Amino acid sequence: MNTWPNPFIEQRADPFILRHDNAYYFVASVPEYDRLEIRRASTLEGLREAPATVVWRKPASGPMSQLIWAPELHHLDGKWYLYFAATHTHDLDALNMFQHRMFVLECADADPLTGHWTEKGQIKTQFDSFCLDATTFNHQGKQWYLWAQKDPAIDGNSNLYLAELENPRTLKGRPVMLSKPEFDWECRGFKVNEGPAVLFHGDRLFVSYSASATDENYCLGLLWIDIHADPQNPENWHKSPQPVFVTSYENRQYGPGHNSFTQTADGEDVLVYHARNYTEIEGDPLYDPNRHTRLKVIHWKEDGMPDFGVPPADSN
Repeated sequence: MNTWPNPFIEQRADPFILRHDNAYYFVASVPEYDRLEIRRASTLEGLREAPATVVWRKPASGPMSQLIWAPELHHLDGKWYLYFAATHTHDLDALNMFQHRMFVLECADADPLTGHWTEKGQIKTQFDSFCLDATTFNHQGKQWYLWAQKDPAIDGNSNLYLAELENPRTLKGRPVMLSKPEFDWECRGFKVNEGPAVLFHGDRLFVSYSASATDENYCLGLLWIDIHADPQNPENWHKSPQPVFVTSYENRQYGPGHNSFTQTADGEDVLVYHARNYTEIEGDPLYDPNRHTRLKVIHWKEDGMPDFGVPPADSN
């Protein structure tokens, strides 16, 4: 049974861990929202002490100059890619939304910590609207792009969309909406579906996502589909009517969410997420730095569904 110090890494929100070629890589939002860092270690535990290498800093102006959010690191077609959300201003738009769009950096060198990163621009989607939290995965011989975005015609902050990728920075075909905020637990404070993450197990593909405002209401929801079904047909997807990972008042763990998935060296599935250990936030929760990265082993039920359990209490 694997248990890790909790918090695992302090003051890192929206954590993402990639396991690639016998190494683990860690990226996340930093409290200053001004740079992209990568940590690498040979073991999962080693990420805690691994130095953070800054591979990109935001420019002084332009579309990627403010509020750098939720990076993900991926290795596609022999190159490295960093997907992240950014904006040109702290100001809200006419819909009272942040003005983030998704951007990507590319590194053709073997080592992403020392290699040269090139800005490849915005990833254009079907809407020119608030957009964030993209991930990518391979399934049924295709590379997919999964993200959160505001549809101006739908009430709320963001829905989840899926599209095939033509290449790592260009969508192919028409995106489909997989989920929108509809249950009470998805609409507390704000109507939010964001931060999707992909997990394969047995004959199912699972997508976890985060819902509601980023305070103690933040929680995880779950979608799933048969691995042989067409993911571009929304009717093939199932959605849990209840959240699957929520605040634990008993353990003083508040707003667990924006997760990713990784595996231990033994092949155990691990939930990587952030949560705070208090609710007394002064001002905007966005600018409270104490969303800490945490790890928890996922258990699997006999029916093939994941059991995320309860966020464990701080251990240190």
